[in-house]
Amino acid sequence: MKPVVSALNAWSCVVISVFAIVILSVLGSLFSSNNHAYTGSEGEPEDGPAVAASIYVAVLVYAGFLVFCGFQVFLHRRASRGGAISLN
Repeated sequence: MKPVVSALNAWSCVVISVFAIVILSVLGSLFSSNNHAYTGSEGEPEDGPAVAASIYVAVLVYAGFLVFCGFQVFLHRRASRGGAISLN
């Protein structure tokens, strides 16, 4: 298989996806625990677990990006070594 995206784009996607997964997971856990800093003041959402569920869906989307871009990085590294079978 050949990579679909460039190596720089694949690595950028991997880094951004890792950071997004970590940050959104922390935010989702804060909303799911009904932390008063996120759900107690005026103008904030009242149903913390519903907000956390939508944040966790975003985490799953970023996990899908991470898998796809990680596979693209793998394909680039394999191509730079001479293909699937190296005779060196």
